[in-house]
Formats: sequence, C-alpha cells, structure tokens
Amino acid sequence: MGGPVAGSAAGLSRLLPGELCAATPGSWFELASRCRDELLLDHANCEKKAASTALALMFAYPEDAELAVRMSRLAREELRHFELVQARLRALRVPFRRLSPSRYAAGLRRSLRHDEPGRGIDLLLTGALIEARSHERFVGLAPTLETELGAFYASLAVAEERHARLYLQLAARRSEDLARRWRELAVVEAEFATQPDAQFRFHSGAPA
Repeated sequence: MGGPVAGSAAGLSRLLPGELCAATPGSWFELASRCRDELLLDHANCEKKAASTALALMFAYPEDAELAVRMSRLAREELRHFELVQARLRALRVPFRRLSPSRYAAGLRRSLRHDEPGRGIDLLLTGALIEARSHERFVGLAPTLETELGAFYASLAVAEERHARLYLQLAARRSEDLARRWRELAVVEAEFATQPDAQFRFHSGAPA
C-alpha cells in the first residue's frame, strides 16, 4: 500500500458506513430470532475472524506505521468482543460447537484485486463493508431478541459503525477516488447478504 494521498479524504463523507447497496431481508431477522444459539456461536467466530483480519493487515503492510497502530488496537477490541459473546454463551448455557463458515467473506475476497496498491485498498474497503453490514444487523437484531440480549447487540452496534469508518479512513489515505470501487464491492457484498442461502449464519443471505 502506497503512502498517503493529499486531500484523499475529501470524498469520505459520501461513503457512509451504512451506505450498503441493499438492506438485510426481514426474513433473515425472523430466522435469527429463532436461531439464537447459532447466531451467538457464529457471532463469536466472526469476532475472532475480525481480530485475525486486523492482525493480517499489520503483517501484510508492516511499513505503514499508522495502519499497524490502528489495527493493533482494533484486534484487541475485536477479541474483547469475542470474550463478551463467549460470556453470553456461558450465561445462556449454550455449549460451544464448531460451525462451518458462511460463503460471505470468501465471496468478498474473490473480488479483491491482486496487484498493489489496489489489493490493499480493496482489503480496507471490504473490511468497511463487513463492519457496515454487521452494524446494520446488530441494529436490526436488537428489537427482535429478548431484552438483555437485544441491549447487548444495540451496544455493539456503535462499535461496528466506528470500525467501518476506521477502515474507510485508512482506505482514503490510499486513493482519491474510492466511490467507484466502493460501489463495485458493495454490489458484490449485497448479493451475498441478500440472495437465498440454505445455511444460516451471521452474514448469510435470505433464508432459502
């Protein structure tokens, strides 16, 4: 990833973290409210993956001091969220079990460019999209779950929006024209988040 581009953040205000190409279908929220255990188990996995993504960026671009500091802090926060979800699982007496991953993250990664600086920009933009989708689903989940668990998701939603903005800010240091690439990746993201999906996961599509 190259050095900062002067003035590249000028268009950042147009790339709001909530600016997704499509909203999560209502049928996903209906299913999520009935599949509480799977929701929490996969959520825990997502928090671990989010921490791993932040660490991977640190190793991929060690020359970027600002990125390293921001991702180090983000990884710690994501692991703290993992611990909070684990505590919920214990409190609800939900035994841990392995879940197969959803198609979502792998599908997004297939859309990444291979050459730099494009790949670095795409990694940051997909990070923002994933956090933005998580924010949208946390907000939508809050009123559908029992009071205590709903409040828990509402509290996490604030952090997800902040994480999305962080990824966008870091991407804006790399490119003066993020809007076009954001839209391209957002279309791909929306397909995986909304199309019929036989598997229920935190980032799965509409129930098939």
